[in-house]
Amino acid sequence: MSQTNVAAPIAIFTQHAPAPIGPYSQAVRVGNFLFCSGQIPLDPKTGELVSDDVSIQTQQVMANIAGVLKAAGASFAHIVKTTIYLVDMDDFPAVNEIYAERFATLAPARSTVAVSALPRGARVEIEVTAVVGP
Repeated sequence: MSQTNVAAPIAIFTQHAPAPIGPYSQAVRVGNFLFCSGQIPLDPKTGELVSDDVSIQTQQVMANIAGVLKAAGASFAHIVKTTIYLVDMDDFPAVNEIYAERFATLAPARSTVAVSALPRGARVEIEVTAVVGP
């Protein structure tokens, strides 16, 4: 009987994204897959919400995602799936405009979900899954 080699999960951590506010990793890599935890608009240096403005919040979320991706040796070009969580679907156009700036060539698969609340009073949270090389 052959034995399957399964890659051990590797936790990714960077100071260029907010420290986890609970028992989770910023991202976990298994083989060529990178599963990034949802990012909310916290400033990595202060741990505080950056603004009440959803556009500014989305810019910070994208910067936080960039930090996690970079720590894993990846970029936005490696993202294959995203999930956006919004407290108010009326924020969708503003979030979508900033989101689109990061995916000029190939946009990943995406879901957008309305939720009743997000941690720390955030208006937007985005999680991503990426495929990265060895």
